[in-house]
Amino acid sequence: MSIERPLTLPQEEQEQRPAPAPTTGGGSLPERVWRYLRYILRNIRENPILYLMVLPGVLYFLVFKYGPMYGATVAFKDYRVLDGIVGSPWVGFEHFETIFNSFYFGNVLANTLIISSFKILFSNPAAILMALLLNEVRTQWFKRSVQTVSYLPHFLSWVVVSGILFALLSPSNGLINDFIRNTGGKPIAFLSDPNWFRQVLIASDMWKSAGFGAIIYLAAMSNISPTLYEAAAVDGASRWQRIWHITLPGIMPVIVLVTLIDIGYILNAGFEQVFVLYSVPVYSVGDIIDTWVYRRGLESFQISVASAMGLFKGVVGLVLIVSANWAARRLTGSGIFN
Repeated sequence: MSIERPLTLPQEEQEQRPAPAPTTGGGSLPERVWRYLRYILRNIRENPILYLMVLPGVLYFLVFKYGPMYGATVAFKDYRVLDGIVGSPWVGFEHFETIFNSFYFGNVLANTLIISSFKILFSNPAAILMALLLNEVRTQWFKRSVQTVSYLPHFLSWVVVSGILFALLSPSNGLINDFIRNTGGKPIAFLSDPNWFRQVLIASDMWKSAGFGAIIYLAAMSNISPTLYEAAAVDGASRWQRIWHITLPGIMPVIVLVTLIDIGYILNAGFEQVFVLYSVPVYSVGDIIDTWVYRRGLESFQISVASAMGLFKGVVGLVLIVSANWAARRLTGSGIFN
């Protein structure tokens, strides 16, 4: 009778295995920080090539993302170009008080939230519907052709799209107004009528983003096991029942994740789209935070006030992103960033 020895790795392999990451428990906060820094330095010495590959990306974010954040101090100063950021005097929260007491602040914030909310309510379901329809197509050449045509608008700039919209919606010679005029109706100024401007924004965003957004859901559908559809077909389930009971539950975590990410960026109502389409008559329904910052910062040269509004938007966006990440982890088991 032989006694089995415990399975152990050779000494050489044990030495090559990376040391486990230090746990957060035990010791004071400075001790844990220094222990973690030593762990990172040890990893750098053991894997220098990998860290060299990461270095360009890290430098990019440090130089172009984190470095410019110093300019946010302009929001707390009376910025003067000749004095620069350092020489300009501090004024505290004066510019934030100016913003919150402004007559336009409530209207601009409401427009931003309304436009973003309607984009989430319509554009995301349009992408899901597009993905469901494409997933049911069995003729591959037709499926690929429709998919290609549907996501091409995503690669068009809003300047090009605005030209297409002007050609379609012009009150004088637009194709849609020509049709309305020929059927006995009166031409509609879609882009300068406050009653129609938001509808144009939502519809154009759906047309531009639905096809490309469907790619995410098609990728999620490809992970659903085909045996589930085969078993459902054997049990007599119709195509609609298979979509409702298999496809939609299978992609529900992705739907929740994408929706929560969109909610986290709800204050980004689409600067480029609104900027190339709006005009003075529709400011009451189309002026958003980004366009207001552009006019105050560049046209009126109120740099500090515009920076304060931008900082307010950034802080609110950060809170929403963190909240969305927490909600995603509670609902789907995985967060936005992990």
